Amino acid sequence: MIKQIVATTVALGFTVSAMAGGADDPLLYKVMIDKLETRNADGSDPMVLEADAWVGYDLDKLWIKTDVERVNGNTEEAEVQLLYSHAVAPFWDVQVGWRHNTKPEPDRNYLAVGIQGLAPYQFDINSALYFGKSGQIGMRGSAEYEYMLTQQLVLSPEAGINLYSRDDEVVGIGSGISDLELGLRLSYEMRREFAPYIGVNWNKKVGQTADYARAEGETVEDTQFVVGIRIWF
Repeated sequence: MIKQIVATTVALGFTVSAMAGGADDPLLYKVMIDKLETRNADGSDPMVLEADAWVGYDLDKLWIKTDVERVNGNTEEAEVQLLYSHAVAPFWDVQVGWRHNTKPEPDRNYLAVGIQGLAPYQFDINSALYFGKSGQIGMRGSAEYEYMLTQQLVLSPEAGINLYSRDDEVVGIGSGISDLELGLRLSYEMRREFAPYIGVNWNKKVGQTADYARAEGETVEDTQFVVGIRIWF
């Protein structure tokens, strides 16, 4: 049902935008690999991929967002989002669509409603609500800032938080604040479209989510050194 609602919403949105397109509003696209990195963690070296892609017009776009973490050759976390995005103000978009988590198992599906854009002082903000089965509601927020040390060196602090309304023990999610994450990355832009980076990343599971992790023998807090690349085209 969620997928049918989202598919209908996206189809209607792009029908309207296609009719509005023309020489002054051409069809555009962009692919962004925000993070492709390895992290030095206790007992493992996870690989992390965070990537986005969009296609559309000035006001209306179709977004695909993906987030994958692999540890010792096994996929531990995998998420994909398909979103219809509409600009509501300069540098601000409202998004609605479908979020699908395949890892950890079993699969989970959510209706996604969110907003993303540039806040004052050039903070990149992403915030979303996720509505799942049995009344489960998730909330995710993140903020990132890019500070230009030189024309090529960029320092990027970021923060993220996840919250849920209900316990979901099967996938290790507790109600309330689920996890927190802070990161600091220093990138060298060989070109604007290609930037290797190093940095540090801290994450912590909180509350019932931490209790579920301890019961499975997992680490609930970790500080990791990271090496990766950022690419867009």
